[in-house]
Amino acid sequence: MWKWEVAEPRGVIVVVHGAGEHHARYQWLAEKWNEHGFDVVMGDLPGQGKTRGRRGHIQSFNQYLDTVEEWLEEARTKGLPVFLLGHSMGGLVVIRTLMERNAALIKGVLLSSPCLGLSHPPAKTKDLASKLIHRIVPTFSTTSGVRSELATRNEEIRELYLRDELRVTKVSARWYQELTKAMRVALRYPEKFPNVPVLVLQSGDDHLVNKLEVRAWFDEISSTEKFYKEWEGLYHEVFNEPERDDVFRYAIGFVNLLVP
Repeated sequence: MWKWEVAEPRGVIVVVHGAGEHHARYQWLAEKWNEHGFDVVMGDLPGQGKTRGRRGHIQSFNQYLDTVEEWLEEARTKGLPVFLLGHSMGGLVVIRTLMERNAALIKGVLLSSPCLGLSHPPAKTKDLASKLIHRIVPTFSTTSGVRSELATRNEEIRELYLRDELRVTKVSARWYQELTKAMRVALRYPEKFPNVPVLVLQSGDDHLVNKLEVRAWFDEISSTEKFYKEWEGLYHEVFNEPERDDVFRYAIGFVNLLVP
């Protein structure tokens, strides 16, 4: 767990990264929150970044929820408004955490292209094979299919990602089955998502996440304060796109509505 702190914070932002990446890819975003008076808490999810254990593998999606709960416990120690920000798979982790764990003191939620469906899911034969393999050899790994040119139009970010020694390019059969099960549960039970303010920042040209599933989930949740912004022409990583300053201005505008 890492913290970016300011002298007199207005609140705390807990950032949850996506699949195949790690917290350090969000340093720019952490510094932007700091500029506006917010502490930032974030870390690496199990099987990614600098965590121990097999890379690209989990036994259960609950490992992610347990980890985020630890970050939330740290964020709550200051007694300030807490916001959860999740990108892609991290957005799914945030959704499932709030569905199943303690949502106390959560002032608001920001979701960046949350992974509630895949743009290009595996063929049915591969999906069936994965279901069989994960029961026999759960750690069996294959290429994730996440490529930098699909994630962002920002050439600098693409190059950094390709040189990143901590990126995870292979995922296990168990990881994939846990991901699909988590998406299925989130979509099936939107009523379990608590009534907290939500902002969805969805890529308009998303090559990784199915934005139609994201919109369908958003329409079904019962939050009385919810906002959906689709960024036309932007790729999956909206906080890494050339227009990321515009995206952040929208995000801080949402937070400022809740923390004057």
